[in-house]
Amino acid sequence: MILLTDELRDRLLANGRRREVDHVPVVKFFNPVGAGTWLITEMEPDGDTLFGLADLGFGCPELGSCSLSEFTSISLPFGLGIERDILFEGLFPLSAYAEAARLAGSIVESERLLRAAAASLRNRQ
Repeated sequence: MILLTDELRDRLLANGRRREVDHVPVVKFFNPVGAGTWLITEMEPDGDTLFGLADLGFGCPELGSCSLSEFTSISLPFGLGIERDILFEGLFPLSAYAEAARLAGSIVESERLLRAAAASLRNRQ
């Protein structure tokens, strides 16, 4: 599977040029035989360094950078690799996903939980 289409790459690069914005995730990667999930919002000009929310299945998702080339080089059982969720559509800013993940201990896509996390963030401001 192609992890990034040209359109997705262009959106990630554009977001990377505007770091001060709390971007909505553009793409979701996942490990089809494990617990790893990544919500990616930005790409550096090097075309490899990505930024987003990572959940490796240890109960403590975190914001940070990861490498597209590392994703493409991973060889999993049954000839599988890291995959892109082609049905994923980010609905909230990354901060809401991060807050909901902090509360739940893993990345969640429940709209109810994400709305509550987004409201909690607004109330703190």
